[in-house]
Amino acid sequence: MKAVVAAQVRSVVVVGAGLMGRGIAQVAAAAGYRVALVDVSREALDQGLAVIRANLDKGVRLGKMTAADMHAALDGITPATELQACCADADLAIETVTEDLDCKREVFRRLDELCPPRAVLATNTSAKSITEIGAFTNRADRVVGMHFFNPAHLMRLVEIVVGLETAADTCTVAEAVARRMGKDTVRIRDFPGFVASRINAVIGNEALHMLMEGVASAEDIDKAVRLGLNHPMGPFELGDLLGWDTKLKVLEYLHETLGERFRPSPLMVQYVKAGRLGRKAGRGILDPGDGPSPE
Repeated sequence: MKAVVAAQVRSVVVVGAGLMGRGIAQVAAAAGYRVALVDVSREALDQGLAVIRANLDKGVRLGKMTAADMHAALDGITPATELQACCADADLAIETVTEDLDCKREVFRRLDELCPPRAVLATNTSAKSITEIGAFTNRADRVVGMHFFNPAHLMRLVEIVVGLETAADTCTVAEAVARRMGKDTVRIRDFPGFVASRINAVIGNEALHMLMEGVASAEDIDKAVRLGLNHPMGPFELGDLLGWDTKLKVLEYLHETLGERFRPSPLMVQYVKAGRLGRKAGRGILDPGDGPSPE
């Protein structure tokens, strides 16, 4: 059976109500899709919906949307703790769970079982193999990467990642949905790290090497990257936002698949072992305290 065509996509399931999942659910609902936001944690769902409401309310205050549009988007999101409750009429499912293949395997096995045969299954992975994820299902031709960037409601890019078995019409659906969400897309062949994550991994890792070597403080390294390279965030601010455990997992995967040049900085490993993961842990690299200094 062929994948659903772009014009037929009405119902979107987003799996995971964390940082990326809630952002993707927000832009999908604002684009007029019916959205089921699924997470095993009711607390995560409540927090995700609160953040979505706050973001949309800010959009109204800034004149980017009307109050009616805000309420329509909120009404279009249905929270759920069970996949089985919301997959029967799904046209597109987007997985946003942790960067762990065992976890993704279970999610895609369930999505393949519960979603209609026509449905496209997408992963928001920032580095893992789309080909391997597709092999967890019986519809590898309808599995594609849709890599959004954080924060998903503000960042314009979505990387459309094409696995070995991904069909051309599946990519077309993913691109059309992303464009309706107001995003620009690039199409990328399945290869570890894709484009943006691979480059970002190198920048973040090198920044940690420089901090460890005493080249400059974390604040000054960030300032140099923002002002000298015109990046919106420095590598430490970005790492604190995304989570150093997530960045470490990406680097470990790139190191395993692409070689020595992606070996994680010992300082990154140390911070993760210390639980200084960034904003989600209340302490990261820019958090004032007893972390390394260049002196």
